[in-house]
Amino acid sequence: MPYFNIDSKEQNTYDAIVVGSGISGGWVAKELTEKGLKTLVLERGRDVKHIVDYPTANYMPWQLEHANQISHAVREANPVVSRCYAFGEATEHFFAVDSEHPWVETKPFDWIRGYQVGGKSLLWARQTQRWSDFDFEGPARDGFAVDWPIRYSDLAPWYSHVEKFAGIMGNKDGLPNLPDGEFLPPYELNCVEKYFKGVMSEKFSDRHVVHSRGAQLTSPQEIHQQQGRGQCKSRRLCERGCPLGGYFSSNSSTIPWAERTGNLTLRPHSVVESVIYDEEKGKATGVRVVDSNTKETIEYYAKVIFVNASALNTNLVLLNSKSNRFPNGLGNDSGMLGKFVAFHNYRARISAETEMFSEYKTEGGKPASMYFPRFRNLLKQETDFLRGYAAGFGSGRGTDRDTSGIGAELKDGFTNTKWRNWNVGSHMMGETIPKESNFVTLDADKKDQWGVPLLNISMDYDDNDEKMIKDFFEQFTEMFTEAGFTNIKTSDSKQAPGLDIHEMGGVRMGKDPKTSLLNEWNQLHACKNVFVTDGSAMTSTATQNPSLTYMALSARAANYAVEEINKGNL
Repeated sequence: MPYFNIDSKEQNTYDAIVVGSGISGGWVAKELTEKGLKTLVLERGRDVKHIVDYPTANYMPWQLEHANQISHAVREANPVVSRCYAFGEATEHFFAVDSEHPWVETKPFDWIRGYQVGGKSLLWARQTQRWSDFDFEGPARDGFAVDWPIRYSDLAPWYSHVEKFAGIMGNKDGLPNLPDGEFLPPYELNCVEKYFKGVMSEKFSDRHVVHSRGAQLTSPQEIHQQQGRGQCKSRRLCERGCPLGGYFSSNSSTIPWAERTGNLTLRPHSVVESVIYDEEKGKATGVRVVDSNTKETIEYYAKVIFVNASALNTNLVLLNSKSNRFPNGLGNDSGMLGKFVAFHNYRARISAETEMFSEYKTEGGKPASMYFPRFRNLLKQETDFLRGYAAGFGSGRGTDRDTSGIGAELKDGFTNTKWRNWNVGSHMMGETIPKESNFVTLDADKKDQWGVPLLNISMDYDDNDEKMIKDFFEQFTEMFTEAGFTNIKTSDSKQAPGLDIHEMGGVRMGKDPKTSLLNEWNQLHACKNVFVTDGSAMTSTATQNPSLTYMALSARAANYAVEEINKGNL
């Protein structure tokens, strides 16, 4: 049973509560504690300390029992998470495995999660692009979803704020559809990447391929040194946890920063069951937690609550936060909670090769390559599908070895390598359209081991996505052909939604409380002291990787919350 005695309630009372310690929750914690608020961060998983809890960070291949391969038994027990590109023997301890954390699929959905302090910020691909007004104005212009209550100008200073602290490398490219940021120097492009960039500039006036923008410390500044972080060494072992702090994560950056203020209390092993709503006060007063180890129920209290449990889990928490005032979930007067969820379409890929530049080869690597910003339907509707897609682009050169011999012949085969042609490849990042038929609900019967209802997920592709894939193949085949690339091959992975790990929506922002859950400050329209700044708040998905926008929204909303507290409004 919950604690009700006065002493316990006083001990469990804070200025603010943050549910979740991932990319967005970490930023909220940093901003609130810096401004003097005693802040409790609740994380459902275990604690992970920077450097200390990265057990495989420096392992050589021979130190991993199965050479970083997942055993058949693990793969059989966890068919969904095993499909994730980053899931391997060296990283499996940072993933929530299917067998322990079930969900219900009305339609196939590959739910990839990281349940520990830092969440998926330990595992993300670190790509960080700003949105533009083309993206924030998209729903109003094209007539899908609802109009965003903010525009690029509202978020631009907060993009700068988080970029300077996190450390983002890239070039200033001067593109209206991909605004420039506060950049550290980028890595050097290889010869094929430089060549392709030049061809695109010469042949296609409306298309630009740029150096990718990523959260890698190529040249640490004083603010990064104050965090105790060092330069990225291009080890490309990022998902194991970086002991150098070379890439941004909650563990290396925002959480330790918040701890130094003396205002942070971090409680792992805390499964948030619901937000507590006080009928008489007309506001939320705290959260109800189930200790993941003891199964004990505990209540914590605060003036302001940020729900940043990651997109679908935030939907779950709010749907499960029922009261007489909100019988269908906290703030759900509109009936929109859990609806209009969306994701990114990563199904399409294209590859090719070239015999050019045979005098050059690659040695080592870099944790970043190139980015192709969206160019379709920007200035006008020009295709038979809505919105558009971005794409990644990279190139490299591999070797062949003759392993057919025995003894000295085998040794010679291993040592005498033959360089292949350069290969090039691109993958699509397509915007999917939020629609009411894509939704999540609480399962009526099934619960997890902590007594919380399982999430029932119903999401799928539509005809717009199929048309977009077809266009991506056509356009990139044309561009690869124009560049003189050969052996062009396209492929559609047919992967289920979710493997993109960019789920968004369900608690969307909007101007009208009848069609949205959150206002322009990420407050629940109907419960002003509850904020949501993770992926669930997104009204549409755009084509950019979303994490930078989560960070900017989080910092902006946290700053506003403190101002409102100081004014006595919260």
